[in-house]
Parts: sequence; structure tokens; C-alpha cells
Amino acid sequence: MGSNTTEAHPIIGNRMKKAAKKGLKIIVVDPRKIDMVKSSHRHLQLQVGSDIALMNAMMHTIIKEELYSPSFVNDHTDEFEALKKQVERYSPEYVAEITGLSAEDIVSTAREYASADKAMIAYTLGITEHQCGVNNVFDIANLALLTGQIGRSGTGIMPLRGQNNVQGAGDMGCLPNQITGAVSIADDEYRSRFETAWNMQLNAKIGDTQTRTFERIETGEVKALYVIGENPLLADVHMNHTRALLQKLELLIVQDIFLTETAEYADVVLPARSWGEVEGTYTNTDRRIQRVRKAVEPHPSTKEDWKILCELSTRLGYPMDYNSSEEIWNEVRELAWELYGGITYDRLEKEYSLHYPCPDINHPGTKILHNDFHKGEKRSSFVPVDYTGPIEPADSEYPFVLTTGRRYESYNTHTQTRFYANGVKIKQTEETVDMHPDDAADLVVSDGSLVKVSSRRGELTVKVKVTEQVVPGLVFMSFHWSEVPTNVLTINEFDPISGTAEFKACAVKIEPIIT
Repeated sequence: MGSNTTEAHPIIGNRMKKAAKKGLKIIVVDPRKIDMVKSSHRHLQLQVGSDIALMNAMMHTIIKEELYSPSFVNDHTDEFEALKKQVERYSPEYVAEITGLSAEDIVSTAREYASADKAMIAYTLGITEHQCGVNNVFDIANLALLTGQIGRSGTGIMPLRGQNNVQGAGDMGCLPNQITGAVSIADDEYRSRFETAWNMQLNAKIGDTQTRTFERIETGEVKALYVIGENPLLADVHMNHTRALLQKLELLIVQDIFLTETAEYADVVLPARSWGEVEGTYTNTDRRIQRVRKAVEPHPSTKEDWKILCELSTRLGYPMDYNSSEEIWNEVRELAWELYGGITYDRLEKEYSLHYPCPDINHPGTKILHNDFHKGEKRSSFVPVDYTGPIEPADSEYPFVLTTGRRYESYNTHTQTRFYANGVKIKQTEETVDMHPDDAADLVVSDGSLVKVSSRRGELTVKVKVTEQVVPGLVFMSFHWSEVPTNVLTINEFDPISGTAEFKACAVKIEPIIT
């Protein structure tokens, strides 16, 4: 669901396609006819942002036809009656009108998922990058709990991470509400471990999301911003607004390996080292921890991220005297031992990788989470949610819906993949606006034609790519190329809980450029 797996997560995508050849049944839920559709059993090409309606209709069917396990629901869940009441009005026929799918496909998908011996839901930004992203995730969890498709090998929920160490960064405390070990900063007992070890008192207040931080820049409450390994000018929605906020700051510091578009606005740039120039660990999407080893000698005027932070902290009055990444990791193991206590560099060298939780040196690691559901030790509550449509639908003035995403060869904002070595073949060397042949015919444009794409926030010029990957009325762009900054178009709206931006739906108009 909402995952262009072969392009955004090609290693996982390849494994899925190989499994399909051996009999795995793949159902693709995506507004576009992505490459994975070729390996799929069924493609549910739903309207952008209608995922909750679809899932509620599936649960409506599963409950109505008694395809769920009453014993699992009774023994391991709460609020079932509330869920049942919530999905009651989401009949497949009603939801077919919302999603654009057939009622028959909705019912068949519900039956196949519920009755499968093992079923898994993989999702990513097509689910979370909506103003209802958190509710989308809640509903995925509802579906897995209702059917008991969780806690066993080959089942569960698989949120695919966007970059190679996103999971590890979050686990280490790079979230506003958590401390190292993925525990709430407001947990007094857990936080006290770190306060004792570091001989200082930590702020127990949950911090701001990036969204909230940018709002406080606008009000003048935040006057300085420190950006590490991120390019918000190109990556964030409503680019013109983001640029104005960066220019409003009294101090902007950027720590990165390239002079990014954001770094060009910085007062101070701190040159860091790339993944090939450092030692450390990565934690991937399935909680697998692996070693990173230095492959090339770095430029002498650069430093590892941790060393820059340590030197800055020392100059600000709190000495941080770590000597290596392994020394930092051993402190993580000691303080967050429930997850990492048994994962030493020595074990990673010998065993290649380990999955946390791994609390002691004799523990084999935990490959499957939540299997305590099936031991009678765990309960979880359903969180019923309602469908809400995109904030900015198409209309007569802006008749197209723009959805955004990634392309295969271009990594995130292109910072690390812009300057390929000679000899690397690239399929797509510039941005395009992908549109259906019917729309291209109506606009009298063809492959390579220049068009102006406008929204209520900005406009840009881009070439057309005619493709049946999208349906009429839907266009697609990525945000990799600074020459075509797609996020001048996207809407400045966010999920109220997570602060995640609405990247996946905004209204645009398209006009041919006559040359």
C-alpha cells in the first residue's frame, strides 16, 4: 500500500518479485500503475488519499462474513465493538464510489487477506505523507489485528524506511518525543539512567516536530536552525514559504557532505563525511543492525558527524570526549540495554548482523516482533478511524491532482546521486510531469513538450512524459531536481498528530508552452 517498492526500495522489491515467481500473491494498492503491478495478482488503482475508505470496507466485509478469528479478537484486542460500529457504513458498494474501485475487487481482496495462512502489509510514504497519515497507519494496524495477521513468521506490518538508517536514527533519539532506545523522553525512570551517566538533568518536555519548528520560525520564536544531513529547501512542501523562513533566521547552520540548496542559504557550513568514510552501525527497516566500515580516506578538512557534535558541545561548555564510534555504541548498549545490550562490535564482525531487541550477549536477537500475541501475553486496542478526503481536490480552475514520489536512480533530493561517475547509465536524467495519454491529447502535448504546471502556491516549467502509469486527471512528479523544484507546488498542510506534510495530493493546472 502506497509503496513504489521496486523504485524506492529496490532490494526489498527484488525479493518480493522473486517470491511472486514462487507463488507469493501480491496485491498492489496504489493510484499509479507502478512496476510492481507486473508481478502482482491484483492492482487496486484507487483514488489518491482513499486508503482508509478501502480498509474500512475490507473490515466491513471481514466482519460481515465472519472471516476474522473471534478467539484472537477476544483474547488480544480491545474496542472491537467500536471498530465494528465504525466500519458498518463502509459497504463495498459505498466505498467503490469513493475509491474508484469495483466492489467485487474490494470484497475479493478482503477475503484473500483474511483467509490467507500468512499475510503481510508493506507500506511507506504513500500512506504516511497525507494529512490523515497517522489514521492511515492506525487502520493498517486495525486490519492486521482483526485478522490475527501479526506476530507470526510471514505476517505482520512492514513499514519500509525511506533511507538506509532512518530506523537507526529514530532509535537513537532523533525524534522529538523519544530518547535513545526508542523510549519516551517523559519516562522519568528511563530518562534518569542517562541523567546519571551524563551527570546532568535532561529536559523532560517533548520537543517540536519539524513542522512546529518551522511555524515557530515564522512567529519569530525560533531564530537559529541547525540542519544535519537534510535538505529542507528542496524536500519540504511549499518551497517558496520554506525559503522565506530560512531567510528570516538570524543563524542557519548546515552540516552536510555537499553544498546543498539549503546550505547555500547557511551562515555556517560544517563539512561532514559520507557513508564510505566513516565507521559505525546502521539499523535497517527490519531492525537489523550491521557494521559500517571506512572504505576510502576522507578529505582532511572534514569530520565525522559525531566528532563535530562532540567538539561543538565541548566548546559550549559540556565536554564530550568520545574517541570512536565503538565507544559511543558501547554507551548505547549500556544505557539502552533492553534493545542493544548483547550487540557488540565483536559479535557483528562474526555474525554479520543482529536484530534488536538483543538484551544480553547470549541472546540470538529478535527477528519477529509481537509473537507474544500468540502466547496469551499481549493485548492491543483497535483505533477506529473515519475517511477524510484530500484537503485540496481538483476543481475547474486547477483540474489535475498532483501526487509526488521518488524515481529509481535519484536518491531523495538528489544530493548524493546528482554527480554520477562516468559510465553509469541513467534512465531519467531530468524531471518530467507524468500524465495519461488522454490528458496529453486534450492539452495537445506529447513526450518532451514543455508545459507550465501551476498551483495556488507557485509554478514551474517541466517536460511532459506521456504514460499509462497514471489515470486521467492524475499527474506525477518527483522532487529530485533543483532545476524543477516540485515542492513550489505542494500544499502547506500537515497531519495534526505527526506533523507529516501532505505530499501526495494537491490541485494543479497545466498549460502548454508554445515555442
